Amino acid sequence: MAGPAKITTKEQVEEFLNSYDDFLFDCDGVLWQGDQLLPYAAETLDLLRSKGKRLIFVTNNSTKSRQAYTKKFAKLGITVTAEEIFGSAYSSAIYLSKVVKLPKDKKVLVLGEAGIEEELASEGIQYVGGTDPSLRRDIAPEDYDKIVPDPSIGCVLCGLDLHINYLKLSMALINLQVPETIFLATNIDSTYPTNGKLFPGAGTMSAPLILASKRQPISLGKPSQAMMDCIKAKFDFAPARACMVGDRLDTDMRFGVEGGLGTLFVLTGVNTEADVLAADAPVAVKNYMSKLGDIYEILKN
Repeated sequence: MAGPAKITTKEQVEEFLNSYDDFLFDCDGVLWQGDQLLPYAAETLDLLRSKGKRLIFVTNNSTKSRQAYTKKFAKLGITVTAEEIFGSAYSSAIYLSKVVKLPKDKKVLVLGEAGIEEELASEGIQYVGGTDPSLRRDIAPEDYDKIVPDPSIGCVLCGLDLHINYLKLSMALINLQVPETIFLATNIDSTYPTNGKLFPGAGTMSAPLILASKRQPISLGKPSQAMMDCIKAKFDFAPARACMVGDRLDTDMRFGVEGGLGTLFVLTGVNTEADVLAADAPVAVKNYMSKLGDIYEILKN
C-alpha cells in the first residue's frame, strides 16, 4: 500500500478536490492558531464553497458553543452558520438528549466552561458545576463532610476546564462512585494547541477521575465514532465522498479513517511530517500538505 501523498502541484489539488463533495475541518491548528488566522485559510474555504463543496467544522474544543464559534469565525473574517459547526460540547448534549435520553429530573455535573453549559441548555438539560463561581476556590475542611453523592445528578461530563481544582474533582469522583451515574468526556485530547504551543487538553481533566474511579468515560469528541455517527445522521453524507482535514493523527485522522472518510493532514498543528511518514504512525493518512492555504495558493499561481 502506498504511503501518504504530499499534495504540491495544481494537478494534484484538482484531483483531490474532485474526489470529495463534503469537507470536515478541525479548527485549531488547521484554520487558525490561537487568535491568528493561518495564511490563505479563509481564501481556501471561499474557494471550496465556490466549487459547491459542503463545509462542516468539527472541533473538540468544548469551551465554546456553536454560537460562540460563529463569532470567532466572524472575528477572523470567515462567515459560517451555527448549523455548519459540530463541536464536542454539542455532540455531548445531543448524546444525552437523543441517545441516552437523560430523564428530565436529572442534572449533569459539568467540569468545563460556558460552551458546555450553553449546548446543554439548548437541549433542555439541567446542569450544575461548570462556571459556578462558588466552586472556583480551594477545598475547605468543612467540604469533606458536605461532598456526598447527589441523587439528582445523572451524569458527570468532563471537558476542558480552565479553573479545574481539587474541589471540583472531589465532587465529580464522589458522584462517579454511584454506578448508575453516566461518565462522559467531551473529548480525551491530551494536549490543546494554541499560540504555537501545546497546553494541557480536555483529557487531562478526566484522567484523574479515570484513575480514581477506575471507570472509562464515553468520549463524544474526535476520534470517537459516537461523534461521527451524530454528524453523519445530521448531515447525511456519503463517507467515501467526504474528507476529514486535520492536524492531529490520533484524533482528527483516526476520526476520519475509522469513519470511512478520506483524509488530508496539514502540518500547522500538533504532528509533524516525520510523524505522518513514520512506519509506526498511529493511522495511515491518505494525503497531506504543508498548510490548508496551499490549496488556494497552488490553484491561483
